[in-house]
Amino acid sequence: MKKKNNLSIENIVQLRGLFLQAKTVVEGFMIGLHKSPYHGFSVEFSEHRPYIAGDDIKHIDWQVYGRTDRYYIKQFQEETNLISYILLDNSRSMGFSSGKINKFKYSSLLAASLIYMLTKQNDATGLTIFNEKIEKLFPPKAVSSYTKMLMKELQKTKCKGKTNVGLALHQIAEKLNKKGLVILISDLWDDPVLILNGIKHFRYLGHEVIIFHIWDPMEFSLREDKKVEFVDLESDGKIKLDVRQMRDEYKKLTEQYSEKLKRFCGENNVDYNLITTDTDLRYALMKYLIKRNKLY
Repeated sequence: MKKKNNLSIENIVQLRGLFLQAKTVVEGFMIGLHKSPYHGFSVEFSEHRPYIAGDDIKHIDWQVYGRTDRYYIKQFQEETNLISYILLDNSRSMGFSSGKINKFKYSSLLAASLIYMLTKQNDATGLTIFNEKIEKLFPPKAVSSYTKMLMKELQKTKCKGKTNVGLALHQIAEKLNKKGLVILISDLWDDPVLILNGIKHFRYLGHEVIIFHIWDPMEFSLREDKKVEFVDLESDGKIKLDVRQMRDEYKKLTEQYSEKLKRFCGENNVDYNLITTDTDLRYALMKYLIKRNKLY
């Protein structure tokens, strides 16, 4: 019998409140890190960062060195290591789901988990919610009380508006005052050229970028049904099609689309992660930590 995963998103969303849900995800993730070959990440996460040439050696934590054989600097409470901007798409297409969890719920929990983790790292964290325009923008702060406020905003946010990722990214880029790490969470159902131009804007301004491209599993391959009525969530337009006549071509086009994004990101030093809503959230958190580790 397959062991039940108590950290599945279906179980986590039963907990009351987004803050508790995010806390459960991150703490479960950290327990896993302590038991894994990535133990160094878990040390860095809580109170330390790796030693960098030029650091005062009096701040090296020799107890940590004894356990890990690696040099870590103990961080002071007021030290801020990184400025992070979380950009969350709340356009109506994010409300799609072929199962129990839609893309926006999954993405909101991912954003909340990242906020919780970043705060624990003493990183300044901001949040922008957008669709065809900026809906809400909260500047980065490294204050623990800020975390719950951001999560309350996430929890009350609903999907609305049409998708215009490219335009929104340009608008957001102009409002980010300091260089930092941009974390984009979206289904990216938009003109790829406009999206890529928006991403280039961040890179031109000196930001690091990591993308979490969120899809529902059914968006990769259509179901085995014969005739299906498709509904556009943003225009309410409807069309009936025989899936048998388009399944192969649809799969080919979606693969080409994601590969185009992935190739562009690789060429521009952007971390691209295509993730479905049935993926363990701890996978996304590890991708974030790997990216963060590259920055130091």
